[in-house]
Amino acid sequence: MNLRSIYIVALMLLSWHTGFALNSETPGITHNTTAKTITLTVDDKKLTILIDYSSGCIVKQLNIKGVNALSASGVYTGITTKNAVFTSSTALPVVKVNQKLNEAIISNISYGDNALTVTETWRFKIAGDKISWKITRQYSTNAQLEDMALPKWNFANLAVWKGGILDNGGMVWCKYLKQVDDTYGVHTGGVTFWNAESGNGFRISPATNSAIATKYSHNANNEFTATQLVTNNALQQRYDLSRFVSKRANVFAAFDVQKGQTSVEYTLQYIDYFKEYTRGTLPGIDAAAVRELLNTTGRYGVVDNNIIGANGWLTNWKCLHEPFFAQVGMALNDVNYTKNMSATLNQERDQAMLADGRVLSRWHNVPGDEIKGTYNTKTGYYEAMWGYTIDSQTGYVINASEQFDINGDVDWLKSHQTSCEKALDWMIKRDANNNGIFEMLNNNIAEKKASDWLDIVWASYENAFVNAQLYEALNLWANCEKVLGNQQKATYYAAVAARLKAAFNKPIEEGGFWSPAKKQYVYWRDNDGSVHGDNLVTPVNFAAIAFGICDDKQRIAQVLDQIEQRNNQEKLFHWPLCYDSFTQAEVSPGNWPFPKYENGDIFPTWGYMGIRAYVHYDKGIALKFINNILAQYKKDGLSSQRYSRVTQLGLGDDILAGISTSITALYRDIYGIRPKWNRMGIEPNLSPVLNGTAFTYTLRGIKYNLKLSTNNYSMSTTGFAVKCNSAFGANKTGNSLTFYPGNREEMLLKIKSASVHSINLTIDNWAENQFRWTITSADNYEFTLNGLQPSTNYQYTINGLSQKVKTTAEGSLIIKKVCRPGAKFVVKPIV
Repeated sequence: MNLRSIYIVALMLLSWHTGFALNSETPGITHNTTAKTITLTVDDKKLTILIDYSSGCIVKQLNIKGVNALSASGVYTGITTKNAVFTSSTALPVVKVNQKLNEAIISNISYGDNALTVTETWRFKIAGDKISWKITRQYSTNAQLEDMALPKWNFANLAVWKGGILDNGGMVWCKYLKQVDDTYGVHTGGVTFWNAESGNGFRISPATNSAIATKYSHNANNEFTATQLVTNNALQQRYDLSRFVSKRANVFAAFDVQKGQTSVEYTLQYIDYFKEYTRGTLPGIDAAAVRELLNTTGRYGVVDNNIIGANGWLTNWKCLHEPFFAQVGMALNDVNYTKNMSATLNQERDQAMLADGRVLSRWHNVPGDEIKGTYNTKTGYYEAMWGYTIDSQTGYVINASEQFDINGDVDWLKSHQTSCEKALDWMIKRDANNNGIFEMLNNNIAEKKASDWLDIVWASYENAFVNAQLYEALNLWANCEKVLGNQQKATYYAAVAARLKAAFNKPIEEGGFWSPAKKQYVYWRDNDGSVHGDNLVTPVNFAAIAFGICDDKQRIAQVLDQIEQRNNQEKLFHWPLCYDSFTQAEVSPGNWPFPKYENGDIFPTWGYMGIRAYVHYDKGIALKFINNILAQYKKDGLSSQRYSRVTQLGLGDDILAGISTSITALYRDIYGIRPKWNRMGIEPNLSPVLNGTAFTYTLRGIKYNLKLSTNNYSMSTTGFAVKCNSAFGANKTGNSLTFYPGNREEMLLKIKSASVHSINLTIDNWAENQFRWTITSADNYEFTLNGLQPSTNYQYTINGLSQKVKTTAEGSLIIKKVCRPGAKFVVKPIV
């Protein structure tokens, strides 16, 4: 043992008995007994904390790359009773300090009064680039508390961080805490704070066997605070079901604590935000704006655990008739959001669905927006006062179907099978005239009731917008039924969709929604046969094209050319809800005069449908509107409900999280990120300006490296690499790689290797009657082609040598070959 080691050991032994009678320093830890401070610095020097126990006990400094992020208040623990506030910053000055090689322990931190005393031990430990902080608290007796801090972080101001990314997939945006004591509370404890200018981030990751919650606030000193609460049971809300409260410091109700011990351990870490949350290389796209938009507006719809939707947490509102929140999760690519979205749909299945299959349309923190008698004070779900918005049926099914493709959990899907069937069947029963188009609960404009998302437009009876969404829901769910092994139900729902498609596309004179005169789809038909909404309503026409119920190329051109022409005339940065006015009888007075609110203003919420509609018609137009949204985000953060048709300035404090959907469409419909339950899939639609796009995408724990240029796509991960000039999916299990041409399952190429080495595959061509590929990794392979013509003679060629083979009755053939890199295969039917 060298002299330094002997000195350290002796110092440690002395410290256990004296509580650090001497100044001491061990790697990463410095103790100043004169100042009564302890400083801990991680190995890479990017994170340092300083604990001051000279008068009470607080974390005095949190230095991120040398800059203190805290206010003078620092970080402390505490409790609030009905009568007083007690904190560790004024604890009794009899703390004890001990040290081991890489940790410091501060004990006997005591505060409270005769009624309740708290005694704590703080244990700090350095592990590489992280500091763990374990707080063990002892309550002297059972008590009821109004609040607690375990701990409370007091940051210098609201500009230290742009916000915090929560470990339920949500975010707190500091600029939304405008007033003193504006407070947002969530039932989760993990957060990554970030500064979008410096790229510095700070992550707090909790571990506890108890329930944990956090409230974020703007206090009277203009500090940004984060207060963590650890309790035996999940906290209730103090004010109705409110997660956000304005000008109130407490968001959680009073709670009980029990005599005895509780503990929580936080892992503290510096985060290189730009690296951790990079969106990759995105030519032609402002990648920084994409990152910031998704991490703010894209996450704003996470109200709390089990509640994802819009409007968002500021107004404590969620609409169940919005079918795009699973898609938002696909673009965010955050496992925490994915878990929370699955839990959200579970809760809606259990709490928002009536016995007959009706899906309630909204969640809110307080009553007042509901049809009388429908608000559930315990759950917050209800029917909107504006009318029975039937698209909550389709919203639930679409979100559940698309969420399954992300979580890949067949058991989870099975738990939604009955509820999704009930939701669809509730709608399918609503075809009183048996014409294949499904009816709303309201019959005509005289009732002055809504039937969909446009809640103060009196769309009634046969609603094209809802029926287009139903078409999408039916087809998505039919595929889910196949996965669950119910081919009969899959066939049934597909047949209903096909009949709906035929009826939908009939001219209005024949009972459909197509207007030959206006060259557009009309919005609705009343029960008296009168037609309404021929004023070029964009969500209706976009939905028809985006969801594929309209696949007529001439009609697609007529609709999309009109919309682009009208938009160019007014030089609008995004699409309005309609280009011409509804009649006054068709809308609420709140929509009058035109253009106003849902009668002509710009609502980017439905932007994803516009992008999806245009991407197969004119990629340049689709890309233009994506870049317009990114430019607008840089101006105002998209922190509005809508935009004025006249001024194009933001309107409405009721901010909508769905305003981000054009960027989810960038990922789904342009980069083509199309995960499926059993594979990763890409279906790109790139313009040349996007060539060279490269980023990673993580699906169910596997990180995929994607490189995209026009007709040149590659996907690689540990175990395989695939290159192809068209859409595809891929998955590897064990030594077996499955290639899905077109990202579909009608035909498969399975490659099984003898070793565990990576399988590297290049698809040279995959046409109807010729399939060519190259293997660029050496191994002993077995190739199985499924989905060929059954019992048919084929020829396969390997490096120019051909052989004939007959497919099985199921349409399969097998080729076995020991391959060197560059082995070329061709399979084609013998004509």
